[in-house]
Amino acid sequence: MNKVINKYIVFNFSKILLLATLIFFCLGIILNLFEEIEYFKKYNTDLILPFTLTLAFLPDLIINLLPFIIFLSAIWFFRSIKLNKDLLSLKVFGLSNFDIAKLSSSIAFIFGIIVIVAINPITSSLLQYYEITKARYSDEVNHLISFNKNGIWIKDQTEERKLIVNAESLDNEILKDVTIYTFLNDDNLLSRINADSVDISNMVWILKDAKVFDFENSKNEKYEVLELNTNYDILKINSIFKNTRTLSFFNLVNNYHFLIKRGYNEEKLKERIHSLLSLPVYLVLMVLLAAIFILSDMKKTNNISIFFVSIFTCVAVYYLKDLSMALGQTGKINLLLSIWIPIIILSIFSSIGIIQINEK
Repeated sequence: MNKVINKYIVFNFSKILLLATLIFFCLGIILNLFEEIEYFKKYNTDLILPFTLTLAFLPDLIINLLPFIIFLSAIWFFRSIKLNKDLLSLKVFGLSNFDIAKLSSSIAFIFGIIVIVAINPITSSLLQYYEITKARYSDEVNHLISFNKNGIWIKDQTEERKLIVNAESLDNEILKDVTIYTFLNDDNLLSRINADSVDISNMVWILKDAKVFDFENSKNEKYEVLELNTNYDILKINSIFKNTRTLSFFNLVNNYHFLIKRGYNEEKLKERIHSLLSLPVYLVLMVLLAAIFILSDMKKTNNISIFFVSIFTCVAVYYLKDLSMALGQTGKINLLLSIWIPIIILSIFSSIGIIQINEK
């Protein structure tokens, strides 16, 4: 009998969760599609590209909204079993409010693990495709940065010439082991510059121990210090690397030191890793919050009041999370601690609430 009851809870809660996710996804398509159409209007593209990019962008947005979606799904599920008297039937078979909340939160936790292990690699790849595709239509298409196992690659262009820069690594404001190819704007190779290090603290780069091979005159020249005018400085380059959402959890963990060597900010990488690790716990806590509001015996409180109070609490949780993250990012508190402080607070609140709604 317990297996049948567990199967009932798992099936119905999972069904509501998937339906709620689908509803949010459809709403996202409607809202984001208009934004993408407006963006590509000046490029005279057909509707296929905005629609494709909308589908590529939305999965990552859905993951961001997942705690809220889980909370609404749990509200929906607990409310439905309470209204159709299934809650009483479950209690007849010996399940308490705590048992129902525990099983529902277990589903949320497993779903969170699935998101990290199976869904996140897909959404991060889709988001990367979204950003790369949109960058091709950007006004800054001549100024691009990418990285791979061959190092950091920078494309720069002025009215006179193009630059293709390859560096082994980025250490603070210094590019290491740098090769720079200069082209005329007709794509004729002008020169190759090799430098041990390049200071990119401003847009006039300082090359140390530079060796220049002039292809036009077929001669080598050496410079202890060489200046090069570009459109990049360290602030602009760092801004390119700020979106760690395009990196999957396994990419972040397995290539952590490689990513730092390639120029990613170590604190941002840690922040992203811990944000993903905390997701299953957040989902569990949102289910428990929903259980506290819906399964509690508030006979003197009308249903509309309970619903709005629960939604207000959910929004407050998001503000608490954002506030804590902002304090961590500005250095007011430890960055990793800022990720887990809201979870600790919610855990305490949820523990007290679950004890109170559980029948003796």
